[in-house]
Amino acid sequence: MRALDGIVVLDLTRVYSGPFSTMLLADMGAEVIKVELPGKGDDTRGYGPFVNNESLYYANVNRNKKGITLNLKTTEGKALFSKLVSKADIVVENYRPGVMERLGFGFDKLSKLNPGIILGSISAFGQRGEYSSRPGYDIISQAMGGLMSITGWPEDGPTRAGNAVGDVLAGISLTVGLLAAIYCREKTGVGQHVEVSLADSVIMSLENATMRFFATGQEPERMGNRYAAAAPYDSFKASDGYFVLGCANQKLYEAFCEKAMGMPQLIADRRFKTMSQRLQNQAQLHDIIQSWAERMTTDEVVERILAAGVPAAPVMSIGQVVNDRFYNEVRNMFPVVEHPTIGTMHVNGCHIKMSKTMPEVRFCAPALGQHNCEVYGRLLGLSLPQLEELQRKGVI
Repeated sequence: MRALDGIVVLDLTRVYSGPFSTMLLADMGAEVIKVELPGKGDDTRGYGPFVNNESLYYANVNRNKKGITLNLKTTEGKALFSKLVSKADIVVENYRPGVMERLGFGFDKLSKLNPGIILGSISAFGQRGEYSSRPGYDIISQAMGGLMSITGWPEDGPTRAGNAVGDVLAGISLTVGLLAAIYCREKTGVGQHVEVSLADSVIMSLENATMRFFATGQEPERMGNRYAAAAPYDSFKASDGYFVLGCANQKLYEAFCEKAMGMPQLIADRRFKTMSQRLQNQAQLHDIIQSWAERMTTDEVVERILAAGVPAAPVMSIGQVVNDRFYNEVRNMFPVVEHPTIGTMHVNGCHIKMSKTMPEVRFCAPALGQHNCEVYGRLLGLSLPQLEELQRKGVI
């Protein structure tokens, strides 16, 4: 048994935010049917890196999904989708606001086809208001959600986070909303529209940056790897690499000074005696810690700090992360899947762990239209000649 066994999801999404959400649902056992445009498919089929002319980008985020093709702009395509909706629990889309309505499948129409249907929508800025019609990718959300203004070093310009954090946050947030809507439907029998925006998701993640502005009226500045709420909480250079340290309370700071550095005098130093004083004098404290650490290797300094009971870690490269025994063997974060074109490949594992219904990667991403016969035949009872005729017309 899997947590979402029996839940059928029609996945109209493309690129990353929407596919990330439906990937999580699929990993937890939902039957996710990815609906793509005939002859073209998701944009990410053309995104690198490639192995044997197949996109690893697409293969990673679309595993555990079945794939069909359908042209929603044709009359027959609309009829087929309407029938699929009657068999489904969830429809997920990340078109620009208004596209679903123009296609004839706004939430009101979907609800008439299936009163229990749940519609999940991701957009750049939400479904209404002056920004809603703007196009958006992850970098847009990081810019207009405020994240880029506080990311990077003071002497440099605004910096995008190294991954598509806006897409990921929106995908996770939509998944949370969809699961809540499923629970609500169990009690009421009625579906609802769950919508999140990339920008809102980024704003929700700003943590104390907004609180600092509300409290002082001053714009938070870029601080590199430092933290406005605690110090020392930063990155430092050892002899062979970088490490991070987090002293988020007085007890940890004192343990770090006394047990790790062997400098108990820093505890009473008037510059660093309290958290507020340490925050005011972060640069001076950073220099002291840097001078202490730079003579040791990363492993040596991290082990010394951890032995004092203080949080610390090496800054690991992607290569170090993907080859780490703990992430591979204990957390199963890079499982192997067999792909008919790519061959044996690793994908990013599901980060959600459950004691009785563990999410897992069961099969690879679909080829374009791979499951047309299975899905249209099983769910709608279409015969092979009917499917061949629909294909000839460009409907599927």
